[in-house]
Amino acid sequence: MQKLEQDILSLVTEDARINVKRMSQMLGAAEEEVAAAVEKLEKEGVIVKYTAIVNTAAVEDDGVEALIEVKVTPQGGHGFDAIAVEIAAQEEVQNLYLMSGSYDLAVIVKGNSLRDVSRFVSEKISRYDAVLSTATHFILKKYKVEGAIMQKDSVPDRISVQP
Repeated sequence: MQKLEQDILSLVTEDARINVKRMSQMLGAAEEEVAAAVEKLEKEGVIVKYTAIVNTAAVEDDGVEALIEVKVTPQGGHGFDAIAVEIAAQEEVQNLYLMSGSYDLAVIVKGNSLRDVSRFVSEKISRYDAVLSTATHFILKKYKVEGAIMQKDSVPDRISVQP
C-alpha cells in the first residue's frame, strides 16, 4: 500500500466526513490523485463503510446492546469462518470478531429489549451445531467508542494531591 493511501486511511478513520479537497490540502497532493486513491480503496474493499459514532445516551434510544462470547467447534476445511459467516448474516449482529482466549467469537448484538437479545441467543446462536456454549454480557454504559469519549463531562478533572 502506498503512503498516500495510508495517509488517506488515517484521515477518514479520524473524520469520515472529510472531503477530497480538504484531504488533498492536508496531504499536499492533487485532488485528482486523492480522489483516484479513495476510489481505489473503496473498490478494493479497504474502505468498507463511512460511519458516524452516535452517543446513544444523548438520544432517546431504548435499544439494548450485548457482547456475546461464543465457543464453537471449528468446521473441517473452514475453521471458524463458516460459522462466523452464518452468525454475521443475522440482522441483530453489529460486530463479530474471532478472538483468542476461552471463547472463539465475540459477537456484538443490538435488540429492542433484553428479551430480544435473550431470544436471539436462545433461538438463533445456540441452535448452530458448532456452538458449544455462550456467555452474554449486556452493555450498560459506553464511555469510549472507537477512540471517542462519549461524554466529555464524564471525565473527571485530576485532583491535586500535593499540599
